Amino acid sequence: MRAITLIWIVFLTACTPRAVREAESVVAQADSLRAEGRMYGIDEGDSATLAQAYETLKKYSEVSRQFSEICPFIPCTSSLCTYAHACYHYGRLLREKDNPVEAMQVFINATHSRTHDYHILGRVYSNMGSICHLAGDYPLSYEMYEKSAQVFLQGEDTLSYYYLLNDMAFELAEQGKKEEALFILSSIEKNCFDDGVLLKILETKAEAYLRAHDYDSAKYFAYKCKDSHNTSLLWALQLAQSYSWLSVKDSAAYYAQQIISNQNNANDLFVINNALYILTNDDQTKNIASVRETAAARSDVQKLIEIRQGKLSQAVQLLDQDLSRRPNLGWLYAIIGTLMVITTIIIIYVRQKHKRQKLLTQQIGVLEKTAITMQAKNDKLSEQLKEREENQLKHIQANCEWFIKSHEIRNFLQKEDYNKVCELINSRFSMLTDKLKMTGRLNEKDICLCAFVLDGSLTDKQVADILYYSHNTIRSNKRYVAKKLGTTSANLRSFLLKKVME
Repeated sequence: MRAITLIWIVFLTACTPRAVREAESVVAQADSLRAEGRMYGIDEGDSATLAQAYETLKKYSEVSRQFSEICPFIPCTSSLCTYAHACYHYGRLLREKDNPVEAMQVFINATHSRTHDYHILGRVYSNMGSICHLAGDYPLSYEMYEKSAQVFLQGEDTLSYYYLLNDMAFELAEQGKKEEALFILSSIEKNCFDDGVLLKILETKAEAYLRAHDYDSAKYFAYKCKDSHNTSLLWALQLAQSYSWLSVKDSAAYYAQQIISNQNNANDLFVINNALYILTNDDQTKNIASVRETAAARSDVQKLIEIRQGKLSQAVQLLDQDLSRRPNLGWLYAIIGTLMVITTIIIIYVRQKHKRQKLLTQQIGVLEKTAITMQAKNDKLSEQLKEREENQLKHIQANCEWFIKSHEIRNFLQKEDYNKVCELINSRFSMLTDKLKMTGRLNEKDICLCAFVLDGSLTDKQVADILYYSHNTIRSNKRYVAKKLGTTSANLRSFLLKKVME
């Protein structure tokens, strides 16, 4: 296997044609421009040259891709990684040229390039998520942003990781999943202190509350974006829409007009369409002719949106087809065939060496003795593990007894200071609070309920009194918490014990 790998690397290195080297040079220029905040084919360089570089590297990588499907252990060479960069730059150029269908196909090709350049792969998935977002497929957009975040985390690019977490939260907000979105944003706030990320969080919070029809909260966070001098003007649309729903027509029209007057939004048809809708219906300063003119302008924008949506839908369809594509299992069949051949050879060999059966029997005897010795060691280890587990259970029970008798805990619960209780749960029960929060579904009061269920000595009525639950709902609350954790009410205590002992 190693010999084949070395031969493959030598082949690719020795047979690199001049056209490939020129294509790699173009990609290097595009990388340099990207680092300066510029785009190859738009700010500098010829778009046709970038397209040719992409096609050249694509042809060169095709042989490697087909070979890798049969022999997945073949490593990814630097030229093949350069192909992933070419896909990224060319895909961005196609998006800029309003060609999302071809852009999506190019990005898909990048994901199949076998590159380990997590920085570029994260940006590829981010662009795919953006296309899905524009197409209105928010669940698929969330999935792509999630992949992008995971890749950035693999590449230890934590800043980009937090930006993508915010993008994931925004997609949840667009789906009306306010609580899930706010949970992700809370996690970002606790762990990230970058001003740019924290500013983007304000936009997402405003969007989450806007979609949940909590217009006062939406306005609060939108105004915070405005005060932070956010240049995207998404806050202006959020304010315009909030005021429109609240029937404060003059304010709604004021912020909608700000959007129309800002040239940075000229290419954002969806934003312009929403702003024109508000101006058409809420601007009371315009006469009938002006209103008709605004409505006509919105009609033109909607036609452009309809054309763009058709392209975006095709792009998303390409992605769906790729995600449902069955993997090529030719390499697996080759391995199974090889194993069958080896098994046949072994059987023939054993039959031919039947005369050595006595020696083999002696060897088996030695192996049996070794197995007995190993079994004894395993039994001893099992006893030690069992003793350790018993000690852990005693320690947990002692902490449980302290927990339910603690006046400090009762005071915090009476004040509804669940965060303090959760901190004590962390310190006493092996970071149980953090382990439960990692599920992304429990709030602090749910975790407090888990702590009292962990004790096992209290009745449902006693737990309800301590946590100020209704006696009629405590059992349904336990079932609800258990369901969130993927277990049942009857097995909840066993589940929690395992979490503490992990």
